[in-house]
Amino acid sequence: MTEFWLISAPGEKTCQQTWDKLMVATTRTNNLSVNNKFNIPDLKVGTLDVLVGLSDELAKLDTFVESVVRKVAQYMADVLEDSRDKVQENLLANGVDLVTYITRFQWDMAKYPIKQSLKNISEIISKQASQIDNDLKARASAYNNLKGNLQNLERKNAGSLLTRSLADIAKKEDFVLDSEYLITMLVVVPKTGYGDWQKTYETLSEMVVPRSTKLLFEDHDSGLFSVTLFRKAIDDFKHKARENKFTVRDFQYNEEEMKADKEEMTRLSTDKKKQFGPLVRWLKVNFSEAFIAWIHIKALRVFVESVLRYGLPVNFQAMLLQPNKKNMKKLREVLNELYKHLDSSAAIIDAAMDIPGLNLSQQEYYPYVYYKLDCNLLDFKV
Repeated sequence: MTEFWLISAPGEKTCQQTWDKLMVATTRTNNLSVNNKFNIPDLKVGTLDVLVGLSDELAKLDTFVESVVRKVAQYMADVLEDSRDKVQENLLANGVDLVTYITRFQWDMAKYPIKQSLKNISEIISKQASQIDNDLKARASAYNNLKGNLQNLERKNAGSLLTRSLADIAKKEDFVLDSEYLITMLVVVPKTGYGDWQKTYETLSEMVVPRSTKLLFEDHDSGLFSVTLFRKAIDDFKHKARENKFTVRDFQYNEEEMKADKEEMTRLSTDKKKQFGPLVRWLKVNFSEAFIAWIHIKALRVFVESVLRYGLPVNFQAMLLQPNKKNMKKLREVLNELYKHLDSSAAIIDAAMDIPGLNLSQQEYYPYVYYKLDCNLLDFKV
């Protein structure tokens, strides 16, 4: 299970009591969840107006930073292509796996100094996430162009004889070169038509050199034959060949062009290899940065929402629950029972209920502060 519930409840006589109550209700008797305290430092509260405004801003920022985290993770999977099983081990936060980071969360005082106002901290995170997002777009664009160009060249050198490049098949000795009158042409013949080709190629038009055909290459369906004829007869020969279901490929042997194509492919392949290592390193570092920023936003949201709901002085316990998948409904019932006294109106509102005219902006509302956190960041199972 990669889903976590980040909740908070007001401190009773002490915050420890709030924690103990949760543990008794959810783990000691019924194994509903695995719980950890979620440590949020003493942040600057500011005024009520600022907190209300910040609550909305943080919701938007949460969505944005999560999208950046997911984009970086997904792009890492795209870049690692054939080693997708290695993706998860590269998606780390501060050098540890994501579940460990979340369950042992410690506020990063150096990155997000708590002497700053809540608004300033959220702006630091916003700038940082925007920078990562912009850098990702630029790097992904450059790498994707390179990869696309290489794939196009590779596609040209693969596939059926009717469409693929013939540069790596054709050899100099297969052609009559530098002749004023003669030319060697390449013809794709279906395997079922080999007999017809041998019988008819010399008479498809006038001026075909007798016994000049040779099978150069075969794929699953067809063979590539060379044939030599007089230049004058090219158009007539192409026309008759088409009528007989033989396909003349437009190909002229040009050593310079073929060499340039091969060099271009080598260059692109080398460039891709050169960029791969630094790109993966950048993705690892910036995934970690974005993920850490995202969890700090969750912490900010819990703090702001808890102060708005439970009032001052600041006195609440933030807790991270990892629900047991089979018992999620039961866990929700136990939490509602435990905290329904905090807000009697909330007890009737559940996201599963469809109440006409009531828009909860897709965020479930409970009598306790609640945010969902899902660490499964990829669109496929690794």
